[in-house]
Amino acid sequence: MVKRVLRARVFIWLALPFFASGCITPVEYGDVRHIDYIDNARCQPEAKSDGTFIDQPYFVVTSRLPDCRTERVTLLNHRSDIIRYGRFAAPQEMAVTSAKGKTKNVTAIPFSLSNNQQWWDDLSREAQQHDGRILLYVHGFKETFFTSARDSAQISRLSGLDIPMVHYSWPSQGALLKYATDETNMYYNERQFRGFLTRLAQQPWTKEIILVAHSLGARLVIPAVEFVDRNSSSEDSSNISNIILASPDVDRQDFERDIAETVLTTRRVNNDRRITVYASAKDRALGASYNIHGYPRLGRPDCFDPFEAAALKEKGLPERCYASKTKYDTPPEKSGLTIIDTTEVSRGRTGHSDYLTSAAACTDFMAIINGERNRTTGREETRLSHVFALSPVPKDKRPDDSIVCRRDRN
Repeated sequence: MVKRVLRARVFIWLALPFFASGCITPVEYGDVRHIDYIDNARCQPEAKSDGTFIDQPYFVVTSRLPDCRTERVTLLNHRSDIIRYGRFAAPQEMAVTSAKGKTKNVTAIPFSLSNNQQWWDDLSREAQQHDGRILLYVHGFKETFFTSARDSAQISRLSGLDIPMVHYSWPSQGALLKYATDETNMYYNERQFRGFLTRLAQQPWTKEIILVAHSLGARLVIPAVEFVDRNSSSEDSSNISNIILASPDVDRQDFERDIAETVLTTRRVNNDRRITVYASAKDRALGASYNIHGYPRLGRPDCFDPFEAAALKEKGLPERCYASKTKYDTPPEKSGLTIIDTTEVSRGRTGHSDYLTSAAACTDFMAIINGERNRTTGREETRLSHVFALSPVPKDKRPDDSIVCRRDRN
């Protein structure tokens, strides 16, 4: 408890200058009427011939407001009341012309809006060519379309799967001090995302959805999966079978209380539904979220109960507390929940994206995407049967994180 109070005081002390200087401000409407951004035929594209998007292999669904004033359509941080569909490619050097007519070379995401029906037809064709499997990514806090699309392309490369990559992009503000705005926009997107996920899951050609959510995006994903499950016409598990939550900014107790009754019921687990959570005690972003919300996050193993922490310390164990394994009246034949602790292999200043920055975490993440349910390589058992820790690697034998995680653009 003392540590938590000290963390809270440090957080408040660090945040005071921002509050005092007025850096935390409401979202500005801007100098352009929102209707003027979309008042162009580019925002309502017609169906085009096959091969139009051959250089933009990835699919995107977005609730961001597009700027269609110039030939190169971009996605803004404002929210839209409808979702739109498009295609994109990995980041590359491009000559970009602004709305004021100025051109400069920048690293950008090649992006095009797509006709809605054409988008679904294209996805259907590609999915059927790859056994009906689809990889769907939902980003988290502090992302722009550029950063989240870049991560989507990296996840596709890292997976090694030749299946359609779909990215759901909601209007995160891409700014550290806009967390409250991101939370607001995330909740505003619940209806839009669950509608899209329901439609995707109900397509006759969709056989398996591998669903990856990062950070705040996990709060979009879990209730949406619950909604799809409730409205599934099939008596068996829905085809959302492999759910991966990376650094989830989710109330851990809320997850524990509800998950067994909804997403991980015995029937769904026995039909191969599983959830893998990546968590780290070095995740500073979720440490701040803990201080803001008052309760531990699913993606960070803080101990809320000081007596539990003291008992672990007395046994010589790390003071780390995790979401408990779900309880069933009739236990399933398989294991539905697995938690991977990346603390010892954490990378980056915040430790909030180990699955894309740490070689050990990337390797494990890649295996889970590929369906290795009973993976043991690189993992160490812990005091809990459903929790594993990734083994630290000596500095002299540490692999190149960038190469292993395939952070290159090509």
